[in-house]
Amino acid sequence: MSTGFNIYCDESCHLENDHQRVMVLGAVWTPLTATARLADAARKLKRSHGLAADCELKWGKVSQGQFAYYKAVLEWFWAEPDLHFRAIVIPDKDALDHGRFQQSHDDWYYKTYFGLLKAIIDPRHRYRIYIDIKDTRGRRKIDKLHEVLSNAQYDFSRTIIERVQLVRSHEVELVQLADFLIGMVGYANRDLASSPAKTALVERLRSLSGYCLTRTTLLRENKLNLFRWRPQAVS
Repeated sequence: MSTGFNIYCDESCHLENDHQRVMVLGAVWTPLTATARLADAARKLKRSHGLAADCELKWGKVSQGQFAYYKAVLEWFWAEPDLHFRAIVIPDKDALDHGRFQQSHDDWYYKTYFGLLKAIIDPRHRYRIYIDIKDTRGRRKIDKLHEVLSNAQYDFSRTIIERVQLVRSHEVELVQLADFLIGMVGYANRDLASSPAKTALVERLRSLSGYCLTRTTLLRENKLNLFRWRPQAVS
């Protein structure tokens, strides 16, 4: 019998001309049956640290004043067996050569999203994918992504990938968690150390995982799965 999973996706510095070299796409996934419990646990964690339940968890908000809360979120993610995370890191968007491959930046974006999700999706199971809304082209982009993912699985009836849906991150706890973890991976790959709180969180994740966060992990890594993209060499 197939199992249902929810996948919650977000991205950092994905635009072509945003003057940011490092881009990260990431996804948190969990069994469908655990989703409500995990969302409730995330809200309880906020309240236990004196925050409103609807306060949005975002990497950009990390501060020393609320460090105990952000550290607790990280520890919760790591200890919770139903939470998993995968990210693709593009270390230098300046190295992209779309002309060589006769593709647009959007074409490459879909390919990269496919690369993010293909290691998560098992054709024996069912998936619902939720993506944080970024711009006015979001509806067209997710329709295309659903088509690409379904075709790759020969899932023309869409029984494997049931849904690809735009959501607003402030309304979905596990999209917020994806943002938080993406931010940590991006911070490590940008080699930043400007925020003591963020630096300490990165070091804690390195300690918990045993990974440096700047290298590709094993493909079968199921808790913190990272892929560091490299451009194809010119032959």
